[in-house]
Amino acid sequence: MTTNFTMATFARAYAAPLTGQFRQQPEDFIVNEHIDIDLSGSGEHLWLQIRKTGANTDWVAGQIARCAQVPASEVGYAGLKDRHAVTTQWFSVQLPGKADPSFADLPAEIEILQQQRHDKKLRRGALLSNEFILSLRNCSGDFAAAAAICAEISQRGLPNYYGEQRFGHNMGNLTKAQCWFEGSFTPKQRNQRSLYLSAARSWIFNHVLSARIQQNTWDQRVTGDVFMFEGGSAWFADDASPELAARLAALDLHPTGVLWGRGELASQGVVRELELEQAALFPIFCTGLEKQGLKQERRALRIKVANLEFKQLAETTLRLSFSLPAGAYATILLEQLGQFSTTDKIT
Repeated sequence: MTTNFTMATFARAYAAPLTGQFRQQPEDFIVNEHIDIDLSGSGEHLWLQIRKTGANTDWVAGQIARCAQVPASEVGYAGLKDRHAVTTQWFSVQLPGKADPSFADLPAEIEILQQQRHDKKLRRGALLSNEFILSLRNCSGDFAAAAAICAEISQRGLPNYYGEQRFGHNMGNLTKAQCWFEGSFTPKQRNQRSLYLSAARSWIFNHVLSARIQQNTWDQRVTGDVFMFEGGSAWFADDASPELAARLAALDLHPTGVLWGRGELASQGVVRELELEQAALFPIFCTGLEKQGLKQERRALRIKVANLEFKQLAETTLRLSFSLPAGAYATILLEQLGQFSTTDKIT
């Protein structure tokens, strides 16, 4: 028996005073990837900075492989980017002993901005941040309140929910995970297993974060918390240090939530009770994740949003620009500002 999964389950941290339309055309969602890697100018890997329009990352990687006449596994990229968007990102292609290939017959959706040799492949996760420029159309509501919320987000941070993309079209990744863990379905490909495991784990995390938002503690210290440094992955248990409050207020530290797996929870006290309570809502997911060998990890409950700007371009048209760290979702910021319908489907 499958569950009816919906993102509407999760609490908002901000008032969301707007309604409007989003992503009516690819140019309404612009993403520019930033990496922190100095390219050497020599080596067997050709790095390509590409602007893609209305295309998903895996398809672009396949087109690069076709032109270079190499297996798709020889093409690297730091992360997946939205299909229904104009995005700039880096790819690498391994060409040992080969000259740079011609990319003249790449599809029109793919534009090479620059290329350079390097001695290493571009790996997943080798990403500093993503810059977003979003156009919102046919908007109504309290624009002044929305501008004030953007200012507050800059000071207070943004809930670090996993976005709808993580869960697949019509929440299909969650449904597949549930069927897999119940024994009625077995994914055959490694990438499918990874998608379903990530979806199940992310769903539990989102419930933990939602519960903390409802308690208004998602950006506050609670006894028994576990904290993570801004921009890092290292975490440490609550030590009641007097500096914690100031560092939380300055967005230097963030409370964390559990990413479910084997082992003991790092949290203590009421935080542990809350995480156990939320995880208990999904015993099939918990058991399945543990059976597949995943270990307990942590994820920050909030993220720092850099360079957030809110601008009214016309009577009903708004533009948002901001930067997010790797692994964060621009759509979560939109959800804190209002309800925006879109013409595309999550893939």
